[in-house]
Parts: sequence; structure tokens; C-alpha cells
Amino acid sequence: MDWDDTRIFLAIYRAGTLRSAAAALNIDQATAGRRLAALEQALNARLFLRTPSGYVATPAGEHALAAAEMMEKASDKLQREIAGIDNRLSGVVRVATSDTMASHFVIPAMKKLHAAHPDIRIVLSTATQLSNLTRREADIAVRLVRPTDPDLIARHLTKRKLGLFAAKSYLEKHEVTADSKGLDGHDIITYQHRIVPRHAEKICGLPIANARVTMEVSSAMMMLEATRAGMGIAELAVHLAENDPLLTRLWPEREDSYDVWLVMHGDLARTARVRAVADAIVGCFTWKKNG
Repeated sequence: MDWDDTRIFLAIYRAGTLRSAAAALNIDQATAGRRLAALEQALNARLFLRTPSGYVATPAGEHALAAAEMMEKASDKLQREIAGIDNRLSGVVRVATSDTMASHFVIPAMKKLHAAHPDIRIVLSTATQLSNLTRREADIAVRLVRPTDPDLIARHLTKRKLGLFAAKSYLEKHEVTADSKGLDGHDIITYQHRIVPRHAEKICGLPIANARVTMEVSSAMMMLEATRAGMGIAELAVHLAENDPLLTRLWPEREDSYDVWLVMHGDLARTARVRAVADAIVGCFTWKKNG
């Protein structure tokens, strides 16, 4: 099996369509189709059924999956080990984080990094999904979840507080009562449940059963903007919201917290450019903490 053809097989298996697989690999759809056909011809087997809803693996395709994933792991391991002995302060480093972490911490850190090492190019991805560092979807991630994979190195960056906030425009129209009645009768903004499951029941420790959810969002940036627009009460990071002139904190004794972790693969910890990016991010969090 040719690895270039095999990685296309894996992309189609995971994406379900030829178009999505080609986009994930940054190749055109026709090339992906040709490489799949070449692999099927080499194996003398049909790997997928072409259905109206997408590509569905045949029994032969399911059987090929384990071998294909072993090839992928070997390829990724080779790339990481070679990268791990690279002492150049130049080249690409892929960083994955959320939009708010990028805006308030990662981008300021990368500005300082660029001044010191202008030949390092950052590929920044912001999403709620956790990037797979083992598959080199990212070299460094700034996450709110500590990884359990023993091959990953995690460093605790900071602990941040969460509080309840509302726009002054919202409070002009809605009376806020004592903490005992909490969110009863209020409009609230929550995360989509697949992202923050606890928001299905509570925000910042207060039950939402008698509140009205006006919007479910997928990012902290959108949570902040919806709150500023007066859509309702929301659980926001205190360091983002407390100095916002449009917002007021409610029930300050009510708070929650979250941890922030810097994560990288152990094989890349010795790569000069990856180490430089990691140090810049750590330095920015330290500076923000002490500033």
C-alpha cells in the first residue's frame, strides 16, 4: 500500500465524502478520486460504496482501516522524531486554541515571538474541537482540558474565574432580585450542550430550570458579544468582562473557575521553533498574571 494513497483512504473514511476529504488534505477532488481508484486497483478490492449520502466503507474497507491507521501512526511518529532534532528557529508551528484565548493571550505572545524570531511562521487554528496532536493537526494547543494521553506533555498556565454578567441595557428592563431567586424568570445565554454539558442544568452554580434560554453559542467570543447585546445573563470569564463598560457583574459571590493548559507532544518538545513558541505563550500568561 502506498502511503499517499492510504492517507486519502483514511480521509474519506473519516469525512464521509470525497469533497470533504480533499479539502482536509488540501488537494483537489479529482486527485483524491484518482488516488482512491489507484489504491482500490492495487488491492483488487472495492473499499467504499458510493451512496447518495456519501462514501460508506465496504467490509474490505473496514478490514483495511486498521492497517491504514498503523501506517498513519508510523508516518506521524517519523515526522515527530525528525522534527524533534530540528534546531532551526524557523519554519511552521501549528497552534490550536479558542478564539478568546487567541485574542487575549496567544496573539500577543506571537507578536513578541515574531520580534525575536521573524522566520517562525504560525498557523493558528481556533475552534471548540480539541485538535489531535498525535496526528500533527497541531504542534501546540492551549486547552481548558488536561490531556490523558501519556505521549502528551501538559503545563498548567493559569486558573481563571467565571462570574455572571448582564448588559446594562438588559438590567434597565429586568429587575435582578436576591441570589435566592437567582435566574428565575430571566433570559440567559448558554453554551451548546455538546460543548459545556453542565450548562444544560446550571450556570455558575445557579439552576436554569426556570430561566429562558435565548441563545446557545459555540464560543466564548460569541457568548461575550451576545451578553453585550443585551440577550440575557451569561457566565463569562471575569478577566474578560469585569472591565467592560457595557456589562455589570451580578451576585459577585457566585463564581466558578477553569484551568488553562499548554499541551504539546513529547517528541516535539526538543524542536527549537516549537519550544520557542511554547516559551512565548508561557511567558505571556506569566506576564498577564503578574501585570
